[in-house]
Amino acid sequence: MSPQALSERALILAPKGRDADIAQAILREAGIAAEICADLPDLIAQMEREAGAAVVADEALRSADLAPLAHWIGAQPPWSDFPFLLLTVRGGSIERNPAAQRASTLLGNAAFLERPFHPTTLVSAVQTALRGRRRQYEARERMEDIRRAEALLERRVRERTAELESANRQLAAQIIERERVESALRQAQRLEAIGQLTSGVAHDFNNLLTVVLGNVEQMQKKVSDPALTRRLEMMAEASRRGATLTAQMLAFSRRQKLELRPVDLNETVTGMRDLLASSIGGSVQILPPDLADDLWPAMIDPTQIELVILNLAINARDAMDVGGSLTIRTRNVALDRGQDDLPAGEFVVVSVTDTGSGMSEDVLAKAFEPFFTTKPVGQGSGLGLSQVFGLAKQAGGGVKIVSAVGEGTTIEVYLPRAQAEVGRSEPPPVRHMPRRGEQRRVLVVDDDDAVREVAAGYLGELGYEVVQAGSGGAALEHFAKGQEPRAVLMDFAMPGMNGRELAREIGKHHPGIPVVFVTGYADAEAFRDTDPTMILRKPYTRSELAEAMDRCMAPAS
Repeated sequence: MSPQALSERALILAPKGRDADIAQAILREAGIAAEICADLPDLIAQMEREAGAAVVADEALRSADLAPLAHWIGAQPPWSDFPFLLLTVRGGSIERNPAAQRASTLLGNAAFLERPFHPTTLVSAVQTALRGRRRQYEARERMEDIRRAEALLERRVRERTAELESANRQLAAQIIERERVESALRQAQRLEAIGQLTSGVAHDFNNLLTVVLGNVEQMQKKVSDPALTRRLEMMAEASRRGATLTAQMLAFSRRQKLELRPVDLNETVTGMRDLLASSIGGSVQILPPDLADDLWPAMIDPTQIELVILNLAINARDAMDVGGSLTIRTRNVALDRGQDDLPAGEFVVVSVTDTGSGMSEDVLAKAFEPFFTTKPVGQGSGLGLSQVFGLAKQAGGGVKIVSAVGEGTTIEVYLPRAQAEVGRSEPPPVRHMPRRGEQRRVLVVDDDDAVREVAAGYLGELGYEVVQAGSGGAALEHFAKGQEPRAVLMDFAMPGMNGRELAREIGKHHPGIPVVFVTGYADAEAFRDTDPTMILRKPYTRSELAEAMDRCMAPAS
């Protein structure tokens, strides 16, 4: 029987005569499940299994041990008050049947039915008892629902309390992180604003340096006076130093195009031993480098990373007294989540550690700003660390400084791991020698008359026929007139139609004509799809222009 069927049955205990059989037949005919119990222990056992009511003849209780029954009745749960229908011979009133009072006290929820009874009366009494029992079961379900709801509520309160505590902890952590990010953002915005300013200055400055350096070279060819030659050399040297300065400014502002490739930093550091020794001098000790085994290749411009390491080493030397020591280290780092200004990912770290004076909090806050320096006037431009910062960020990495006053400084440069292996160096290209009768007309396009004149002078000395244009529109007019050149040398940043747009127009209508871009400043993103060998940086010398034109004119292999 199912639990529901068990709870709807009526149990019958009438051990004498045929009362049990008659009662069972009457109840079953009325559609009530009825079962006969052999004795009182059997009745108790059946009630424990579940039942809706019990019909008990009073003689079954007279000589039986009632303690188990009393115990079962007393042990009922709070919702249960099991109904009994007691069959008596002399009636149920206390006056006529004193035993009824004792039975009522024992059974609790008891009704009395005098024998002989009418079938309808028995059925009605049992049905009433069963309805009462059903209400008890319903009360049980409601109580269980309440208990479940209370347990659920308690669990939800605990969970919600835990969530609130966790949320409070997260909020506190987020507030701290937000303050850190806001501070980093303000620093980044300040550096970005300075970078935009410096890159604009670098562009104009490079144009000026191109004119100065170009004219100095021209004058050096025509001067024989040693004193004047010396002055011109000083001017040329000053121009080259200015070019280095603008290169550092462009590196800081991340406008300089990097030739990124896989680089073995262990090999780079080892190969710089002599350069570092000659640059640092004997005032400090350069300890043997601490190079990681199985170092990953780093994605960086090999020339620029050498400048980075050299800059850091010189800064370290200047921060130490005589007798200090300098150590260069390399290691692999995998970041599962972003830290400071670094994104998550795999990085190759090269660091320079000194035993110098260290940096205060104020100095650390300004360390990457261009032109900021703690060195005496005339001993530093303040662009060393800003250049390191710009190059690392442009390559996809970053820079960390660990320093304390009086305890030295460690500057770590994080560079992204290269997925390809380090390649072998390619031999220098063979210089192209023009054949007799070869077309050598070059169209020079630059909006700055002085810069354009320097380029034209260089090309003329190199044996090229030069055609000049002061704008992109003027350059296209030469093509419209049928004056098609062998190559085009053009400035990138021009008002109106810039170099990229002009090159696109030339390629559309005159495919196959090579273009060399000359730039004093441009976003590295602008040259993303341009062959690096077809880019000439301002200021440039005649020999650099000659090499660029050789590459441009060289026949395809």
